[in-house]
Amino acid sequence: MKKPKRSRIEVRAAELSDVEALTRLFASHTAYSQTLQLPFQSLEVWRKRLTHNDDAHHALVAAVAGEVVGNLGLTRFTRPRRAHVGEIGMGVRDDWQGKGVGSALLEAALDLADNWLGLRRIELHVHAGNERAIALYRKFGFAVEGTHRAYAIRNGVYVDSLSMARLVEGPRITKGAKKAKA
Repeated sequence: MKKPKRSRIEVRAAELSDVEALTRLFASHTAYSQTLQLPFQSLEVWRKRLTHNDDAHHALVAAVAGEVVGNLGLTRFTRPRRAHVGEIGMGVRDDWQGKGVGSALLEAALDLADNWLGLRRIELHVHAGNERAIALYRKFGFAVEGTHRAYAIRNGVYVDSLSMARLVEGPRITKGAKKAKA
């Protein structure tokens, strides 16, 4: 018996046409309860978020066969003394958790952060009880830096959050680089 072929996960920039899919994604119980999103968000909320993109904010989606199943936002801090830092937040649709979507999104976001934006520090917050997400972040080199007690309310209860970060060396300078002549 042949093993079913695993669907290919495509990561790309979010587009305004993804607004309905993102609204559905964050209507999934786990997606909104394990993030800081609220249930019952309107299309207009997501439309505003997608149209607010600028050079500091990068919105990615993971799609399988054209269907959006995950989202990741990477925001580069713009204050001069924190310009080497970015922050991420992501959500994966309930029926696609544990299937590589989070890994695909993180891999793409960290490539962008490390190799194109020159970020040295990526930060995130994760609910302390979200063991699956914590394991994923650890797999990509994130370490727990602290606990925020009663950080957010979820289902009528205050929950703790872990502050995690990943540090990397800055961009490399190639030995073959030549000075431009004046």
